[in-house]
Amino acid sequence: MLSITSQYLARFRRLDAGDGAPAPLPVTGAQRRFALVRAMDPDGRPDLVPMFFAFPHGTVDPVRLAAAARRLAALHPVLRSRLTVLRGTPALRPEEPQVPVTRLTCAPGEDAATVLRRALAGWAPDGPPLRLFLAQDGPGSADEVLAVVLDHTACDGQSLARIVEELGAAYEEGTGAERPSAHEVATELAAYRDAVLLQLEAEERAGSPAAMAYWGERLRAVREQAPAPRPQSLSPGAAPGGSAALRLPAPPAGVPFPELLDACRAAAAVLFGAGHVVPLGYPWGGRPPAAAPVLGCFLNTVVFPTATGDAPSATSESWWDDLDHAATPFDAVVHAARAAGSGWTGRLDGMLTVDDSRRHPPLRLGGVTGREIHVDGRAVRGPFAVSVTQGPQLHLRMVWDRAILPDDTAESAFTALAGALRTPAPSAG
Repeated sequence: MLSITSQYLARFRRLDAGDGAPAPLPVTGAQRRFALVRAMDPDGRPDLVPMFFAFPHGTVDPVRLAAAARRLAALHPVLRSRLTVLRGTPALRPEEPQVPVTRLTCAPGEDAATVLRRALAGWAPDGPPLRLFLAQDGPGSADEVLAVVLDHTACDGQSLARIVEELGAAYEEGTGAERPSAHEVATELAAYRDAVLLQLEAEERAGSPAAMAYWGERLRAVREQAPAPRPQSLSPGAAPGGSAALRLPAPPAGVPFPELLDACRAAAAVLFGAGHVVPLGYPWGGRPPAAAPVLGCFLNTVVFPTATGDAPSATSESWWDDLDHAATPFDAVVHAARAAGSGWTGRLDGMLTVDDSRRHPPLRLGGVTGREIHVDGRAVRGPFAVSVTQGPQLHLRMVWDRAILPDDTAESAFTALAGALRTPAPSAG
C-alpha cells in the first residue's frame, strides 16, 4: 500500500491549474498538518505566528515598512503563496506579493495588546500569509508596537530569524529600492520547490511499514481528554487566553528535553486527571541536508503520549526511540494510531516548544532596535501550550484556552509543571 506521502505526491503531480496561473507548489507534511487543523476548526481559523516589537513612537515609517515587506514577499515564494486545495490536494498557489501594513487605533481604555488581540482574532484566512500591524501602546505611551504576523504554513523557527533579519535590511534600503530581479525570483522559486520535494522524499521514506507499526503501537492508548471549547462561558471583554510565566536559572546546556516532557505530563495530570494517555505535540526536525535554507515550514510535529506513572528514565528511553521515527509525517502518524485501534482524531491536548533566544537577531528599523515583547491573552489553538526559552535565564511560559480550561485549574497545572522542573531528577544507578 502506498504511504500517505506517496499518495500525496502522486496526486500533486497530476495537478494542473490550466488557467495560465503560476504552477502550484507542493506542501510539506508540516503544512499538510496545518491544512488539516484549519479544516477541522469550525471557523476555519489558521494557526498564526506573531512577533511583537516595541519601538519609540514615530520610529516606524509604515510606507517604508510596506515596501520592505513587499520586497521580501517578492523574493520568497512562501510569503506570497496562499494555501489552497485543488481537486482535494493541498498546495500553495503563488500570487503577486501583498503585505498589508495596518495601523490600529486604541479606543479609550484600550492599549496595544487589546487591539492587537482583536486584529489577530479577525484574521481573514484567505488573505496573504504575512501581515504587519502597528499600534500605539495606549494613550500617552512613548511606545508603539509592531506585530509581524505569519500564517504558520509559511514559517518555522528557522524562517522567523531570517525574516526579521531581512526585513530590517530591506527597510534600510528605503522606498526607492528595486524589487528582486526576475532571475533572483526564479532562482529562489526553484530552490523552494526543490527543498519541499526533498522533504517529501524524506517523509516518504519515513512512512515505511515499520515506522507505521511503531507509531501504531506507541499511540494505541492515546485519546484526547480536553472537552470542547465553551466560548459562551467567557465573560464579555475577557481575553480568550490565559497565561502564566516563570523565570528559572538556566542550566549551561539547557534543560534536557525528557525533563520538559515529564513536566508537561505533570501538568496534563492536573488538567485532565491521572491515568489518561493524552497526546502532546512538539516540533522537531529541519530542512533536508541537501536543501537550500529557504523560508518555509519544515518542522514536523512529533506526538508524545503523556502516560502518568512513567519514571523519568522511561521517558528518556522512549523519547530517544521516538526520535528514530520523528520524520514520519503527522497525518501518517494519526493514520497509524487509528489503524491500531486508537480513537484519536488528530487533535492535540498540549504543545511544547523550546527556543534559544540567543539565536534571535534583533529587528532594527532605521537604526533603532525594537524590543521584543509578549502580548498575553491571545486565542490559543489547543487546550494548553508550554514554551521554554533558553537565554541568560530559562523563561517558562504556559498559555491555555479559557473556553476549555478554567484559570484556577490551569494555574494549578502550571505550578505542577514548574515544580517538576525545580525537582532534580533522581540519578541513575
